[in-house]
Order: sequence, then C-alpha cells, then structure tokens
Amino acid sequence: MMGTDIAIDLGTANFKLFVDGRGVVVNEPNVVAVDTYSDRIVAIGREALEMLGRTSERVRVVKPMRGGVISDFSLMDAMLRHYLKQVCTSRVFMPRVVVTVPSGITEVEKRAVVDAVAANGVRKICLLEGPAAAAIGAGVDITRPRGTMVVTLGAGVSDAGVISLNGLAASRSLPVAGESFNEAIIKYARRKLDLVIGERMAEAAKRAVGCAYPMKQLKTFTLKGRDAQSGLPSKAEITSDQLLEAVIEPATQVVRMIQTALEETPPELMADVAGEGILLAGGSAYLSGFDQLLAKKTKMRVHVLEEPENCVIRGAGSAVKMIDKAKFDPKNGNRTTPLIAYY
Repeated sequence: MMGTDIAIDLGTANFKLFVDGRGVVVNEPNVVAVDTYSDRIVAIGREALEMLGRTSERVRVVKPMRGGVISDFSLMDAMLRHYLKQVCTSRVFMPRVVVTVPSGITEVEKRAVVDAVAANGVRKICLLEGPAAAAIGAGVDITRPRGTMVVTLGAGVSDAGVISLNGLAASRSLPVAGESFNEAIIKYARRKLDLVIGERMAEAAKRAVGCAYPMKQLKTFTLKGRDAQSGLPSKAEITSDQLLEAVIEPATQVVRMIQTALEETPPELMADVAGEGILLAGGSAYLSGFDQLLAKKTKMRVHVLEEPENCVIRGAGSAVKMIDKAKFDPKNGNRTTPLIAYY
C-alpha cells in the first residue's frame, strides 16, 4: 500500500472521516473555538460545540462550513490537519482522499475544497457529489441505466439528484436545510412568544416536537431563553403545530427545489423515479412529517433511508475503491465513475 485511502464528508454540522478497512473513525461537530487575542485555536469538535453561545468576548466559536461550502479556509485547514494527523501515522506515504461536495457548487468552491485538502499532504483527491454518495451508501447500483432520485437534507444545504449510469442526469441544490429550520424557529419565538432563544435551544425544540406536516397527536416543548421586553430569564411552551407554522416556509422551499429537479429529469428516467420513489438521506431527514409533505407535493412514494445521517459518508467510504478508476474528460464530459479526479 502506498498510503491509506480515506473519505471525508465536510458537512456543515458534522465532520466525518472514513478510513478504508476501519470504517468511520471521526464523527465530530464541524465547529472551532478561537482565541481572538492570539488567534490560537482553543478547541475543535465536540469540545468547541459545548462553548457555542457560552463564550466571553475573548473566544469566538466558528463554523468553517456554511451552506455546504467552505466559509473560513484557514480554520478548515486547521481542522483537516488535526483529524488527518490522527489517522495518518506515516509521514512518508500520503493518503488518497474522496471528499463529498454538493452537486450545485461552483468550480471556484470545488477548487477551495481541493486546495484545503491538498495542503495537508494528500497525493490524490477525488470529489464525489452528495446525491451519488448517498445512493452508493444506500446500496443503489449507480452503474445501471436506470434513474434513482436521492435527496440529501443536511444542516446547510439540500441536494437533489437523479443518478443514472454513474452520473447525475438532473440535479439541484439549495442552501436551505436544518440550520434554516433552526433560524425560522428562533424568529418565530421572538415574534410570537417575545422570547429570545439560541441556536442550541432551537435545535432541541426541532428534534423534540418539530414537524413539517401536522402530527396526529399534539406535542409540547418548553423553550428557555430571555424575555425580549424585560431582558430577564423566561420560558414558554411551544406546540408542534406552532413549530409547523415556523418551519413550513423553508420546508416548502426545499420541496420546490426537488420539484424543479424532477421537472428537469428526462422522461424515461422520470418513469423510473416514479416507480421506485424518492430516497431521503441526511440528518434533517429525521424532521417529522417532511417525507409526508414531500410525498403529498410530488405524488410519489418517499423512503427515509436507514441511518440517513450516515448515508453520505458510507457511500464515500465505498467509493474509495473506485479511486483508481476515477477519470474525467473535460472535453466531452464522459465519466467512468461519479468521481471527478484532481491530482
């Protein structure tokens, strides 16, 4: 072996790293805490997440990824260096890496990902589109001439793609996903309940009673924060119906994006998708009722994959075996695999 083959999922919420033969060895929050006086990194991952919203002016907590793309290159470089050192014990043999990216990012954003990974001693980098990775992780044979639609709902980006013959026949992505749902809950609590809450409280409410389709049984959750009028500590009860009212707008935006991807799908592949249904992956696929909302609007069956939050990294891990076959001809766009290789 010339080095270790690894796969990386640069998720907006979680950084995941897969090592060939060992499985997922890193699954940490994609968060970095920085000392503003010295520009020194204080904490990375779960330890930094515990500081979110609880720091002094001296420490700022930053998420290096926004909307599925790198927003802070230097911090992402530091995070990659930190985790790659843990799995790459040899400095002589450089690893080969598969990195997942949203299907809708630009060439400049792709190059930023490549540069960030290449700066940490990697000899070959392959970019794998998110829907293709999720399809591989779900056990779909992407080499067959048959259309399969996969939707990945992450924290920062929603990605929809119809995969056939190792490529995306139609795809759309939108920077509206789990974090957008949290922001909608924060705004709703301020507007309707006169309560100022943080991102972590909004996330907890979404996980507990959040929904994108009316629940059969009404549920409640206690929000804790600061009273918008007096500035004193306060709390308020919020119901699942109220959270539905809060998140329905961003959820509808995601559904419209998926409908647009379906409109751009060739008719023969559309027939395949209609027969098999839509596969739903990503951590935000756990939002109660989103599959029902999508099924109602598209008039298709929607299947939430098993462990949807891990489908992308599982697929990227399986794709490391394709690294030697990865080719991309920019003249005619022919691909032998869904990988785009950079050297």
